[in-house]
Amino acid sequence: MKACRSRDIYTSISKALSSSCNRKDLQKLHSLLITFGLHKYLFFSGKLISKYSQLKDPNSSLLAFRENSQTNNAYMWNTIIRAMTHNGFYTKALELYAEMRKIEVKPDNYTFPSVINACGSLKDFEKGRVVHEHVTELGFESDLYINNSLIDMYSRCNELHCAREVFDQMPLRDIVSWNSLISGYTSNGFFEDALEIYTQLRMDGLVPDSFSLSSVLLSCGGLGEIQQGQKVHGLAEKVGTCRNVIVSNGLLSIYFKFDMLHNCWRIFNEMVHRDSVTWNTIICGYCESGLYEESIRLYMEMVGHFEPDILTITSVLRACTYVGNLKLGRYVHDYMVRNGYEFDIIASNIIINMYAKCGDVLHAREVFENMGSQDLVSWNSLLGGYTENGLYQEAIELFSRMKITFQPDFVTYVTLLSICTELANINFTEELHCDIIKQGFGSTQTVGNALVDAYAKCGKMENALKQFENMKIRDTVTWNSIISSCGHSENSSLGFRMLRRMRMEGIMPDIPTFLSTLPLCSYLIAKRQGKEMHGCIFKFGFESNTPIGNALIEMYSNTGSLNSSILVFEQMKTRDLVSWTAIISSYGMYGEGRKALEAFENMKAVGIFPDYIVFIAVIYACSHSGLVQEGRACFEQMKKDYNIVPRLEHYACVVDLLSRSGLLAEAEEFILSMPLKPDASIWGVLLSACRASGDMKIAERVSEHVLQLNSNDPGYHVLASNVYAALGRWDQVRKIRTSLKAKGLKKDPGCSWLEIQNRVYYFGAGDRFFKQHKEVIELLDVLSGLMAKEGYAADVKFVLHDVEEDEKLGMLCGHSERLAIAFGLLHTTPGTPLLVMKNLRVCGDCHTVTKYISKIMCREILVRDANRFHLFKDGTCSCRDHW
Repeated sequence: MKACRSRDIYTSISKALSSSCNRKDLQKLHSLLITFGLHKYLFFSGKLISKYSQLKDPNSSLLAFRENSQTNNAYMWNTIIRAMTHNGFYTKALELYAEMRKIEVKPDNYTFPSVINACGSLKDFEKGRVVHEHVTELGFESDLYINNSLIDMYSRCNELHCAREVFDQMPLRDIVSWNSLISGYTSNGFFEDALEIYTQLRMDGLVPDSFSLSSVLLSCGGLGEIQQGQKVHGLAEKVGTCRNVIVSNGLLSIYFKFDMLHNCWRIFNEMVHRDSVTWNTIICGYCESGLYEESIRLYMEMVGHFEPDILTITSVLRACTYVGNLKLGRYVHDYMVRNGYEFDIIASNIIINMYAKCGDVLHAREVFENMGSQDLVSWNSLLGGYTENGLYQEAIELFSRMKITFQPDFVTYVTLLSICTELANINFTEELHCDIIKQGFGSTQTVGNALVDAYAKCGKMENALKQFENMKIRDTVTWNSIISSCGHSENSSLGFRMLRRMRMEGIMPDIPTFLSTLPLCSYLIAKRQGKEMHGCIFKFGFESNTPIGNALIEMYSNTGSLNSSILVFEQMKTRDLVSWTAIISSYGMYGEGRKALEAFENMKAVGIFPDYIVFIAVIYACSHSGLVQEGRACFEQMKKDYNIVPRLEHYACVVDLLSRSGLLAEAEEFILSMPLKPDASIWGVLLSACRASGDMKIAERVSEHVLQLNSNDPGYHVLASNVYAALGRWDQVRKIRTSLKAKGLKKDPGCSWLEIQNRVYYFGAGDRFFKQHKEVIELLDVLSGLMAKEGYAADVKFVLHDVEEDEKLGMLCGHSERLAIAFGLLHTTPGTPLLVMKNLRVCGDCHTVTKYISKIMCREILVRDANRFHLFKDGTCSCRDHW
């Protein structure tokens, strides 16, 4: 009876041990075993050790082991060593093995796999080799499982020759043997050897399993063997392992490596089971392929199924950075904090960069300051964030602080030089240049290119050229920088010379080269150069590039070829917002307001969402075509339909719209009702219109506003001076001119130019020192007589000097556009069109004169002034006096 009862207890406890699934229940059973005196039984001790191990409680496993007095039994030692290894206590496992050997308990074939695994996990080659000697001493060198463990251990220790030796000497191998060696070669970067072993496996008639195939796929990726990878994919389909999660993950990895995204998406969708590696691979893969939105979408889907690891999180933070998704970036950062993720320097730098690029510089600074320690990337990330967000002074202060603990690198200096280009701060540029030379970055290509750009944008073209010439190695970026610099300094001829020199030195132009060169054509008339550029663009196959198309539209528009602009626009395969803005702006410059509005409607119809810039272009076009109601409607549409808050530029356009159409009182009222404080440019628009219309009453009030603003732009002071001159208030004129002189301000003198037979001729107001000056003046005298017969009378109100009437007439004749037109008439074939450029607005009298000349000489005369193009033909102008 007692024996039956003991057997029942034994059976019940044994079943309970097998089914226990938490530590609390297991501890109760442990107590019960102690109560019944069964805890020292080998069977129950072994069960307790294994069960505690499964429940991740290695300390209790050790306690159960020490409670048993039968320490001479190999089974007990095997169980505890296996428990320690299973829980990652590899050093303890080896200590127990050493203790086992010390008390002369003889290891068996079950002892060694766990001990060898511990050596491999610790990458302790010396101990592993000693254990291998023990295996040989005890006669287990032919044991399949021990040999598989030895191959794995030697592979982890990067001792592949030892692993291969064990493999070659094995009398019997299974698929694990092959997998261990293939995996060892793959994980250590010996991809060719891995593929060689895989080939032998196939030749021996073995069918590879999911582990074989996943390792081989990694080797294919490492070697760039996409065809071999596709063969492995085919075999996986054939043997039915393709749906295995490990194989699928390997296929995802290799197809992402070769940018075969369609295959990736198909494999991912067909996967029945996905693990965290699957999600990591596809999220990181899409991020690296530039599909940031898709990467973010998959991350949001993953969070509901798996906990992302640090690799996933940093990938999605990078994606947030690229798309500017600050909301999700904050959510991911908060998720990391809530879930106790460790913020290493790399992760913190990514977070700083994300906040900075998304415009939240305060949070970027907070993360930076809370880091335990920063590296150079941390400083550069925050420095770049300040720079990109226009916080230049903060960036300069951070740089000063940085230099106390870190030596800046070339990235630091390139970032700071970009500040110089924004601030046009020549002193800071020169200071940085000295630092760069001292720190030994003077010969760094990127830094040299940035210096060229910085000096040019600071207005020091001679320094930019000196830096350029001192560079021993020049790449395409260097040449693009100097050509672009010529554009900043409006030195077009130098820019074209640099382009020719670039080609002569064997440097092939790229897309940025043409984007830098095409604007140079706009500074001169340069029609011929523009067409040559267009030909080169076709030659190099860049004609389908959207930014190139946009630049061509602008170039042709600026050089008097609206039809060519339209043709380029119509032939573009893809158009972006810039394309539509460029063509709308072009129509506006030529007074084609209706066509500009039509283009605006077409743009919206194809799904392009307008921004604040395109509204400036549309309202500008309406202004120069007298479309007052349409311009007003666009202004209201911008606010109501697109929630775009008007900027000063928009208000200036509306004032211009009203002023040009003679609605001066309404324009003044509009300015006074603005929610923003009007600046000199807005008052200047109205003042200019008052001057043109002769409304001196409003002009006088507006002049007072302009002078009160005390702008450093001399043009507005000159406008006010002109108003007082028209009113005969010469004392006020002298006062303004004295003030300008005291401030060192000087208005740009009037200048006009035209191109004849590939040569550009310049003319200043009152210029008497150009070739054939006498013939030009004689022609203007003849034209004056012919114009008088047509009814022309000079409007001397456009001469704003306190001189006699006949002297005022002489001054009008000396206006630069008249000199350029007369010169052009003398040097071009009768009947051919003329194209004249002017840096200032055409005055009212010259506008009238050019209309008469076009009729008398039967010429089309296209004049581009500071505002727009005027096409004079048969005594009329395309602007219909809206200029």
